[in-house]
Amino acid sequence: MLKKYFRTSVIAVVIASLFSISVVSQAAADGITWTIRTSAADNSWTSVTYGNGLWVAVSNSVFGDTTNRVMTSSDGITWTSRSSANNNWSSVTYGNGLFVAVSTTNGIGNQVMTSTDGITWTSRTSAANNNWRSVTYGNGLWVAVSSTGTGNRVMTSPDGITWTIRTSAADNQWYAVTFGDGLFVAVSIDGTNRVMTSPDGITWTARTSAADNQWFSVTYGDGLFVAVSQTGTGNRVMTSPDGITWTSRTPAADNDWQSVTYGNGLFVAVSNNLVGNISNQVMTSPDGITWTARTSAANNYWISVAYGNGLFVAVSVTGTGNRVMTSGVIGLTARTAAAATAEAARVAAAEAARVAAANAEAARKAKEQKELMEILALIPSIGELTLSLGETTKSLYSTKCVKGKTTKYVKSGAKCPKGYVKKK
Repeated sequence: MLKKYFRTSVIAVVIASLFSISVVSQAAADGITWTIRTSAADNSWTSVTYGNGLWVAVSNSVFGDTTNRVMTSSDGITWTSRSSANNNWSSVTYGNGLFVAVSTTNGIGNQVMTSTDGITWTSRTSAANNNWRSVTYGNGLWVAVSSTGTGNRVMTSPDGITWTIRTSAADNQWYAVTFGDGLFVAVSIDGTNRVMTSPDGITWTARTSAADNQWFSVTYGDGLFVAVSQTGTGNRVMTSPDGITWTSRTPAADNDWQSVTYGNGLFVAVSNNLVGNISNQVMTSPDGITWTARTSAANNYWISVAYGNGLFVAVSVTGTGNRVMTSGVIGLTARTAAAATAEAARVAAAEAARVAAANAEAARKAKEQKELMEILALIPSIGELTLSLGETTKSLYSTKCVKGKTTKYVKSGAKCPKGYVKKK
């Protein structure tokens, strides 16, 4: 039985390992090999995010079409235009069942828009008519940061609809904000202290960046905050385990790094094509410290990258019919991934059932063994009882009567049976 259990256990582990190896080996290509995709329009796509099974990108009017400034995709490959207010949308993110985008367009009071499905969008009033550059979600709160304004370059919202002004740590040009490990972290392109942090999105503290570069993007993954810059010499990446103390890191190239994200155990950054090594507009790192240059799918102005459902997606503000590129396992659809997950869960459940059955059988045998040992432990007591009864019998029947080779005992003082002779 044990041999059979061992054999089936090994088979289960091997099957689970094969699924794990299959998924990991396919996903290992993420961030390295990139493929061009056709955007819904040649707009200036400034930001992309993933949520609830949908990719959503937003645009401004710097280059390209001034209408349909949202596009969506269920797989990152085929994109569809969606209508929105014609603002210069700079950032979009997803959280708590809602897509939220912010704009740099001033003076019209609708610098926020929200959508529950990424398709139908509703304009919302921002807390101030600033140039809102970035928005994120964390710990039940939406937080947006701005590059303009006086003492009001942060706004927060518990629902994405009603926004409240907060005082930033300094009136820097804050270009990006993220949330990780219970902390909001924002970075800026100017100022003395180009990082600020907040545990609640309301009260902010200035932090010293690793270098006075133009920090354009920040993300969090695997216990590390990582920021990238479009300026600096050999120090266009900085990292921090706590958002407070930052260390300069050497990028794969001194490109204009515009955006960084984390997914599937990998940090991925993208750059524009204005300066630097324009053939390597992507760089990747497994730890945020050591970076490797990767070739982008086209020599565009890549400005935003995000990760979701086994896929990295980057969007660009330039290019003709090629303003989206993807990297990952396109064949590993959500269904395939779900099937692999379900099969792994089934194997794990079967293994758990076998382990439980084996444990139950072992417990039954242990109980039987214990009962047997308890019985064996009683044998000496039984023997002693037998001897005791024998002595008692002898004391009761103390007169010995003999007839040939036969012996009988009778009560003391009693006569021996007929034919028996009393012996002392």
